[in-house]
Amino acid sequence: MGVATASDPPVRRPAKVRFSADPGPRTIGKGRDRVQREVVSAPPAAFPTTWWTPLADGRVQCDVCPRLCKLHEGQRGLCFVRAREGERIVLTTYGRSSGFCVDPIEKKPLNHFLPGTSVLSFGTAGCNLACKFCQNWGISKSRETDTLADSATPEAIARAAVEQGCASVAFTYNDPVIFLEYAADVAEACHAVGVRAVAVTAGYINPGPREQLFSRMDAANIDLKGFTEDFYHRVTAGHLQPVLDTLEWVAASKCWLEVTTLLIPGYNDSDEELDRMTTWFAEHLGVDVPLHFSAFHPDYKMLDVPPTPPATLTRARRIALRNGLRYVYTGNVRDLEGGTTFCPGCGAAVVERDWYQIRAYRLTDDGHCPACGTAIAGVFDGPAGDWGPRRRPVHLGGREEGT
Repeated sequence: MGVATASDPPVRRPAKVRFSADPGPRTIGKGRDRVQREVVSAPPAAFPTTWWTPLADGRVQCDVCPRLCKLHEGQRGLCFVRAREGERIVLTTYGRSSGFCVDPIEKKPLNHFLPGTSVLSFGTAGCNLACKFCQNWGISKSRETDTLADSATPEAIARAAVEQGCASVAFTYNDPVIFLEYAADVAEACHAVGVRAVAVTAGYINPGPREQLFSRMDAANIDLKGFTEDFYHRVTAGHLQPVLDTLEWVAASKCWLEVTTLLIPGYNDSDEELDRMTTWFAEHLGVDVPLHFSAFHPDYKMLDVPPTPPATLTRARRIALRNGLRYVYTGNVRDLEGGTTFCPGCGAAVVERDWYQIRAYRLTDDGHCPACGTAIAGVFDGPAGDWGPRRRPVHLGGREEGT
C-alpha cells in the first residue's frame, strides 16, 4: 500500500482532517426532526488516503478494491470519487452526503442486529461495481456534485444519531468501500458516544482496506449477487472471489454478518446455483449467518427482465433450509413466514415480522428462546425497539429544510 520500492518513503495514514464549522452547532428542524446541525463552511475537496501505489510508468494505482485503477494526473477511478491528485490518490467525497434518513434496522436488511431499533442511514455518491440492475443508480452512478448536497463531520453525524434516538449509523445507498476513510472516521466518532456502525456493501474490496473498514463495523449486510464468475463479470463488471474472501473474513471477525442475494429471473435463480451457493455458505460462513433472498424489480439497464415471482423466493428459501441454514428470509415481497425468525432448537416463531414491522417478539433480553432456552444467533441488547416501518429524512448540514 502506497510503497513502490524500498527507496520510496512509506505512505502513512494521514492525521484526521476535520473541516471547520462556523458559527458552530445550532438547532434546525421542528419537533422530532430537531437536530443540532453543524454549519459547515466546506468539506475538504480532496482528503488524503493511504491505499495507493506509485507505478514505474508514472501512473498511481488505487489499491482499495480489486479493480486496481491506474490513474494519470487528474483522472478518477471507476468509482468516480477516488482520484489522482499529484502523486497520490485522494477521496473527493469526505464529509459529503447524498442525504440522511432514519430507517428501521430491518431495512438494511439486518434481522438479528438490535431488532426493532432505528438507524441513521446515509451514503455519498459513486460505486466500484457496475451492476446493470442497480436499484440505487441515481446515487451510485451519479457524476453530479449536486447529489452531495448534505455535509457533516463524523462528530456531527454521531451527535445526530444520539439526538434522533438511533442505536446505530449505517453507511448505505452506495457502497462505503469507496469512501472507507470517511466511514471509518464516522464509526469511531459513533463508538465514542455509544452508537454502533453498520456497513451495507457489496464487499468488493482488497485485504488491507477490508480490515480497516470492517474492523470498525459492528454489523454488515454484504451482497452476494450471484454464485458464478460469469454472472459477476457480465452483470456487475466485477469478480466473485474477492466477495467470497470478504464474506469469510467478516464471518470470522467480531462484526455481525448478514447476507443478501437479489434473485434475478434467468440470471442467478436456478436450483443448481442456489444449491451450490447455500452449500458453500453453510461450509464457509456457518449455518447461523442469516441469508436474505430479495426480489428483483426492473431498473436501470435491466428494464426488460420481469420481476422476481414470490414463488422463486420461497423455492430459494427452501433450498437454503434444506442445506442446513437456520435463518433464511425473503425480502421485497410480503411473506409472513419468510419474514419470521424460527428457533432452531424447538421451531417456535420467536420474531414475527410484516415487512419492517415486528408483530410479535418472543426472545429474552439476551436473545434466547423462552420456550427451550436456545440462543438465537445475533446481537441483542434488551427488549426489541419499537421504531417500526417509519422512515424520516434528517438534514444535518449543507442545505436548509425545504431547499
